[in-house]
Amino acid sequence: MRGAEKSISFLWFIIFLGAVCGSLIGDILGNNLSFLSFLRNSYTIGTSTPISLNLKVMIVTLGLNFNINIMTIIGIIMAIILYKRH
Repeated sequence: MRGAEKSISFLWFIIFLGAVCGSLIGDILGNNLSFLSFLRNSYTIGTSTPISLNLKVMIVTLGLNFNINIMTIIGIIMAIILYKRH
């Protein structure tokens, strides 16, 4: 059972790494090559303002945003393909 959990957590790590690498590559290509400037366009998914919960003893603030562009999606797909081959 431990092997299956480790495999799933490794998959999530690879997907996260693929998303980050894809975003970085998209930003680099979009900033340096004018005909690829569309790669810089990203779409934000998440909360526009964080949610605050005042408990009188402490304040808990929660917020989550995802900035997704084309290269992020390509990076995730490539990461999944590489994981399946491994």
